[in-house]
Amino acid sequence: MIHRTESVWQTPPWQISLANAFTQVDEFIEYLELDKKLLPEARMAARQFGLKVPRAFAALIEKGNPDDPILRQLLPIGAELARHPAFNRDPVGDLATEQTPGMLHKYHGRLLLVTSGACGTNCRYCFRRHYPYSSSSAGRDQWQHALAYIAAHKEVTEIILSGGDPLALSDTRLAGLIQALEEIPHLTRVRIHSRLPVAVPERLTPKLLKWFTGSRLTPVLVLHINHSSEISDALGSALVPLREAGATLLNQSVLLRGVNDSNKQLSELSEALFANSILPYYLHLLDRVEGATHFEVPEDHAKELHRTLREQLPGYLVPKLVRETTGEKAKLPVC
Repeated sequence: MIHRTESVWQTPPWQISLANAFTQVDEFIEYLELDKKLLPEARMAARQFGLKVPRAFAALIEKGNPDDPILRQLLPIGAELARHPAFNRDPVGDLATEQTPGMLHKYHGRLLLVTSGACGTNCRYCFRRHYPYSSSSAGRDQWQHALAYIAAHKEVTEIILSGGDPLALSDTRLAGLIQALEEIPHLTRVRIHSRLPVAVPERLTPKLLKWFTGSRLTPVLVLHINHSSEISDALGSALVPLREAGATLLNQSVLLRGVNDSNKQLSELSEALFANSILPYYLHLLDRVEGATHFEVPEDHAKELHRTLREQLPGYLVPKLVRETTGEKAKLPVC
């Protein structure tokens, strides 16, 4: 069962940051001193997939620069409205692997829980931008079904908490889920995939540290950082207690045209990650989700970038170049 924990009456600072995020393109473009000519298409694209940018994250964007690598990931643009037959709304086949609402069993030994549909930011290339969270996320009522399934499948040793963003849930709710998972004897690890600490570093609270690293389950935090400019001093400082408590810190990136598709950008990202004790883990080819056509980097160019990275960096700083393919039992190496 999921244990009851004490109520939290005071709104945490990270939740206030999310509540105060930019959600209106007019205000966002004015704050960043961008050309007002961007507004009509930005408004149109935001009607299909809304804008969401916490203000501290927006502060990392260079004002007046429409090519800023963080901005390109977050600003709705007209190119999102283009349609291509190879791009669809479920590009990695998540829905076909759903066992109970929000519980995906794709890979041997690992099971993924879509714990929340909320995120800290609305990344324009997100492979779940069309995901039906209202019917396919493991909310409080569905967790019991997921726990029963996990208990019955003794080959599952690792649980991955995903979303949306699992850290969009409160520490109280997440601690209850972790306590329930601890009671399943064959589980050994819990892995959280999150971008929220990148946008809102104060999400890494002392309470999170306690429930995440105090569990018998080995803790792994996989961050999602695409460019070195996303690694703020605040994020670096917030990660120190997690690292000192023994959590494994990994990063996965998406190769994005106009964001990180150069050797200089990828090399600087790996160096900046390692300087903050984060190990580069995966570099994904773009998942072909509807609305993200303009972000795709040709595979030949991706392979050349990766080959040069291998020549320039020590092996432990070179992420694996992979793609996710519907129906496969693991992510597939590209080279």
